[in-house]
Amino acid sequence: MASSLEDSVQLRIFKIIVIGDSNVGKTCLTFRFCGGEFLGGSEATIGVDFREKTVEIEGEKIKVQVWDTAGQERFRHSLVEHYYRNVHGVVFVYDVTKLSSFHNLRTWLQECEGHAVPALVPRVLVGNKCDLRGQEQVPPGLALSFANTHKMLLFETSAKDPSEAQMVDSIFMSLACRLKAQKSLPYRGPGGPQSSGGKGAVGGSRSVCPC
Repeated sequence: MASSLEDSVQLRIFKIIVIGDSNVGKTCLTFRFCGGEFLGGSEATIGVDFREKTVEIEGEKIKVQVWDTAGQERFRHSLVEHYYRNVHGVVFVYDVTKLSSFHNLRTWLQECEGHAVPALVPRVLVGNKCDLRGQEQVPPGLALSFANTHKMLLFETSAKDPSEAQMVDSIFMSLACRLKAQKSLPYRGPGGPQSSGGKGAVGGSRSVCPC
């Protein structure tokens, strides 16, 4: 009987999109968070994919829906409008070993603005592939300055390194915690929740969930 009651409860759904250049590790980050594993030998995402994970925050079960998209324009053009629709949070990802992926973050910010993602939708910045020590091209100070300018939390991590699993969780949980605090956020069903806004957070690298 209790199980039936639980099944009838509508979970709030937080739609979080993950954007950035191709091959920065967006899919690997979503796999690490949703499945607890590293997706070795993954190919480039074609179009849009999403994964879900149910989490509990302050006694409430919430479904975090993570949308992963192709970094190449030819795969994204026809789907991008649907991708940005009713988004609650944004994860910007760059490769710490590829400076161009960091510089291209401005293009991704412009795309968000072009698809009317409200400035108050919380967002975080993620420098991935920190396991490739000695190959870094993006200084942490540069990344932190960019994050502060755009009112983002900054995380530096590795989807590949199992010891970084908790840090990867913190990326998505930091957004979920902020969204949970927005009490007016209603249930809208898969892919259709409507953002109620909220202030972006500023933080240093190696941030953790504020819950």
